[in-house]
Amino acid sequence: MISRRSLGVAHALLCAALLAFLPLSVQAQSTGDGSIYSRFGLGLLQDFSSSRSQALGGGGYALRSLNYNPAGNPALWSDQVFTRANIGASFQTISTSGDGQQTSQLTAGNLESVQFSFPLYERSLGVGLVFQPYSRSNYKTLRQGQIATGPNRADTLNYQTQFEGIGGLQTIRGGLGWTINETVRVGASLDVIFGIIEAQRSTRFTRPGLTGTPSGTRDAILTDGTRLSGVTGSFGSHFSFADVFAEDDALSIGVAFSLPTTLNGERVRTIDESLARDTLGTEVEGEVDLPWELRAGLAYHPDARWSLVLDGLYAPWSTASSSFDTDQAAPSPFPVGGNRTLTDRWRASVGAEIVPAGEDELAGYFARTGYRLGAYAEKLYVRPDLDTNVHVLAATGGFSLPTSISGTRVDLNASVGTRGTTEDNLVRDVFYRFSVHVSIGERWFQERKLR
Repeated sequence: MISRRSLGVAHALLCAALLAFLPLSVQAQSTGDGSIYSRFGLGLLQDFSSSRSQALGGGGYALRSLNYNPAGNPALWSDQVFTRANIGASFQTISTSGDGQQTSQLTAGNLESVQFSFPLYERSLGVGLVFQPYSRSNYKTLRQGQIATGPNRADTLNYQTQFEGIGGLQTIRGGLGWTINETVRVGASLDVIFGIIEAQRSTRFTRPGLTGTPSGTRDAILTDGTRLSGVTGSFGSHFSFADVFAEDDALSIGVAFSLPTTLNGERVRTIDESLARDTLGTEVEGEVDLPWELRAGLAYHPDARWSLVLDGLYAPWSTASSSFDTDQAAPSPFPVGGNRTLTDRWRASVGAEIVPAGEDELAGYFARTGYRLGAYAEKLYVRPDLDTNVHVLAATGGFSLPTSISGTRVDLNASVGTRGTTEDNLVRDVFYRFSVHVSIGERWFQERKLR
């Protein structure tokens, strides 16, 4: 089932990394709830084009299909015959370790995507509509230590500070794809990005050997919640070639570009001495500038049974910036100029699919099933310090199951991978993800003809 925490908290941004200056080695000493790397920037960015391409390593920017609604390249919306809907959910387990010891584990479910598309003119002009997450922030870490207090700093106090972040951004995308001729297709979309991210820091003090809060100290909770929204656009193109290396083969090239944009929003800070909110609240307005993003892919079909894909993505996140001020109490995880925790992002993936029956719809069930494998590597756009980049390596796979309902398929996908490293006082995530997608297609808006 989809977690209320993951769906209902599609909320809060920039401050997803309270006290970003604290070294990750400190965070690795205690428990967590999700990935510590979602504490920086906007959280972990979510990449999803279609359930088919997800099992092939992600991407699919050149992968034509009548059974799916690829969102990564709006030019692919042109190639439609059916009115089609796709909905999917994922279930993920993350185990985080530092210095060889497991420190946290999270299992949660999330809505992955809702897609709807239909042809205005069959295989010529098509419409695509998408709702899916843009980023997610979900972490909980603990820092513990001692401080010297009192005259001549002779007394000692224990402190325990918990950092927690939840929320993320969502995307609503709508656009058109147009087939110019058998070789060239183009498309464009309007993308609305919105959401909230909330970051909280709570601190408690105790005196060794005693219970309760020592006199002269106060427990405190500081919360930053940032609401952002903005509009951007994407443009895509697709080129198809037949009989390239052999008779009846096909080669496709896809390219998509998302424009840079500015998200406007407000940040509300509350400082509490207990769990009761609004002891003190301040509100500031600000902007976040997001970079452009380039996506490109190749798809090769030696025959009707096989599909081979290669995809890449690049975005210069080092140029991103924010007008939300940094201060000593809770430095912004998204500093002005982006030169502290942000770096350029890239992603590369490869995949292969086989449908043993090819286009034979009368073949047996397992011959009409699609079998998929893939892998991807990624450099995250966030980093814990100026000298350390964070990389992801993962393997993907899945099955596409035909059903007795014409035009309907069920996709079962899985992935396993690692994020980060335990070297240099960092932490390493090992994640396992399983997702289920249902794709339904029917012919709508057909004019009936009398015979």
